[in-house]
Amino acid sequence: MLRSPSRFVRSWITAALVGSVLAGCGSPDEPATDEARPAARTEVTVEPIKASTEVTDTKGVKVAVKKEPERIVCLFALCDDILTELGIVPTATNSALLSHPRFLGEEKAKKVDVIPGGFIAPEVEAILSHKPDLVIGLGDTHGKLAPALKGATTFWPMQPETWEDSVGYLRDVAALTGRTAEGEKAEKTFRTKLAKTEKAPSDKTALIIYGSDENFGVATPEADVAASLFPKIARYPWKSRGVEGSYSLEEILARNVDVLFVETMSFGDADGKLSEKLAENPLWSKIPAVKNGDVHEVDSEVWAKGRGTRSLGIVLDEATAALR
Repeated sequence: MLRSPSRFVRSWITAALVGSVLAGCGSPDEPATDEARPAARTEVTVEPIKASTEVTDTKGVKVAVKKEPERIVCLFALCDDILTELGIVPTATNSALLSHPRFLGEEKAKKVDVIPGGFIAPEVEAILSHKPDLVIGLGDTHGKLAPALKGATTFWPMQPETWEDSVGYLRDVAALTGRTAEGEKAEKTFRTKLAKTEKAPSDKTALIIYGSDENFGVATPEADVAASLFPKIARYPWKSRGVEGSYSLEEILARNVDVLFVETMSFGDADGKLSEKLAENPLWSKIPAVKNGDVHEVDSEVWAKGRGTRSLGIVLDEATAALR
């Protein structure tokens, strides 16, 4: 029987590669239930964003700056996504998202310094060497850096779980940087795309899985930003089961998945696609999506890590094309 990761493996993969993707609640013995698809109700009207030197974000974190920050260091990809939407290039980054052609592209991305130390332990000295006005990180991963950065710069720990959180962070960064018009435009573009997509949802059952080998995970709408879009655009009968929960391949087979999206997480010496590794299990070939050739390996930098309105726009484009 092939199952998703144990608590330790799941937490390690999540922290090392995509931050906190699968927090939530539920029982490991609770069967997946098919939720009624939400009505098309995404609001496309965008409230004006007012420039400010102080904001309280969607999670209640207060962030204050003395002036509009110009030198911003990104420690996770949502920051890169937001800054790109606002027309800002980060002073330094800790992700590969900027290389994507719908962001800066490979050549321009090479001009942005990379913070050494990896996602889990970015070097404080390297961060401060850029004399940042603002440092944005993932709260449950980079929160431990706050004491070392205190007094030298402003540190903002973000913790996105849904697309609404991401929109909220976009608006707050726009307010702090004075890029209010750019923020409103990016939000309007995303909301309009989502509203249009959810008016004609697919009747197909979809699933997003992630991992590097047989220890795969299921992305759920409660805490995975990309997955939070899916109940609006397809049948997505997957609920978070908390840190102890897991979905077996047998359960996935029983749900008759029509379209599979696979996020291969590469680290260390690991290589190859997750879908190819799962193909070694005989149950894999029995899943309707596999039998019908509807397995889509997607860019994990965008789908799992990006989490901002530009990344989510790409997710919507790719998902709706596959779900037709």
